[in-house]
This record gives sequence, C-alpha cells and structure tokens, in this order.
Amino acid sequence: MAKPKLQLLCFFLFVISIFLCLFYGESSELDIDDESWLNEEDNEVIMVQSHHDSRNKCDFSTGKWVYDQSYPLYDSNCPYLSTAVTCQRNGRPDSNYEKWKWKPQGCSIPRFDALDFLGRMRNKRIMLVGDSIMRNQWESLVCLVQGVIPTGRKRVTYSGPSMAFHAMDFETSIEFSWAPLLVELKKGPENKRILHLDLIEENAKYWRGVDILVFDSAHWWTHSDKWSS
Repeated sequence: MAKPKLQLLCFFLFVISIFLCLFYGESSELDIDDESWLNEEDNEVIMVQSHHDSRNKCDFSTGKWVYDQSYPLYDSNCPYLSTAVTCQRNGRPDSNYEKWKWKPQGCSIPRFDALDFLGRMRNKRIMLVGDSIMRNQWESLVCLVQGVIPTGRKRVTYSGPSMAFHAMDFETSIEFSWAPLLVELKKGPENKRILHLDLIEENAKYWRGVDILVFDSAHWWTHSDKWSS
C-alpha cells in the first residue's frame, strides 16, 4: 500500500512544480531563435533596478563630481541659451568648469546620446514646470539634443507662459511652463497677492496631454519674508 502513496506524492510534487513554473515564469518578448543580441560588442553594462531586489538600486544622489576631458556635451554657444545664464557671454574667461560630471557611488550614468534620447521620446511631449531654475534645465536639455537635428527640422513655439522646442522628424516636443509656485497666485482686495494652495487649474491647463512632467518650485517657497498665512 506504500507504493501507491509514493506515486501519488510524486505526482503531487510534479503538479506543484509545473504550477510554480507557470506562476513565476514570465514569457519573454525576446525571440529565442534570434541570437543576434548575444553577438553585440558592447563594453558598457547598464545596471537596472528590479522591483523586488533593493540591493541593486543606484542612489543617484550619492556620489561626487569628477573631471572629464570629453565634456561638455554641448557648445556654450548654443542659440537656445539665454544670455543671463551663459557664463562666457558674460565675461568668464575660463571653461574648465564645463568639464565636470556627476558620478554616482557604486554605479555609472551612461553618456547622454541625443539620437537615442529622441528615439525613446518619439511622439511624446516632455514638459518642465517651475521657475527660472527649471527654465535653465529646459535650455540645457534643448541644447543637448538640438545639435543632431537639421536646422530646418527644429523650431520653438510660444503659448502663454509656455514655450516648446520641437524636433519635427521625431514629433517630439520639449516644453517649459512658467509656474514658480505651481499653485495659483491671484490678486485680492487692495491688490494684495493671495496664494491659493488648493487651486492649480490656471497652471495645470497647460500641462494637459503631456507625457512626461517634471516639477520644481522649492526655491520660491523659501522667500518666507514675502508671504503670510
């Protein structure tokens, strides 16, 4: 009588193993007959973060600035840089400050590739929302990509507090919207300025339909002497 029980136990374990394979195994989108990816010569390994393993997480906020002779990634004469934020246009004689890059501890950031970025952002709207700091970031991002786009295939448009750089062949727009406090600032009685912490629509109407939103407003909230509750 022991033999049937052993066979039943083996069958039960077999069923459990199949169930576990089906439950935990995910079908891959990679064609198993296509082995071309195995033969690619690429010396760079990019670390990715798995949602269930925090040990491989890269903390980009911890690291140091390192000098890189191959920098900067774009020319300081980029036409989309405003004069106020262009050091050399304002008389700074040296340029070594442009050759520093951020290196996170324990991992590396791949060098920026404008064509790869535009390919990933094809048919998408990217919008940076905030104050002059975010405007600077918008200018830098535009300068990073504009060099690989032919002159006649890029343009800048304006709409209210927003501006947009268009990479026409990629149908990609990189936009900036001026909203230093994110929430609404209105005039009240006696022309007093009132900050409505529960209202955002006047600013948010410019963000509708955007695929990627980046916000910044911290700088303006530090002017405590200008505000009262």
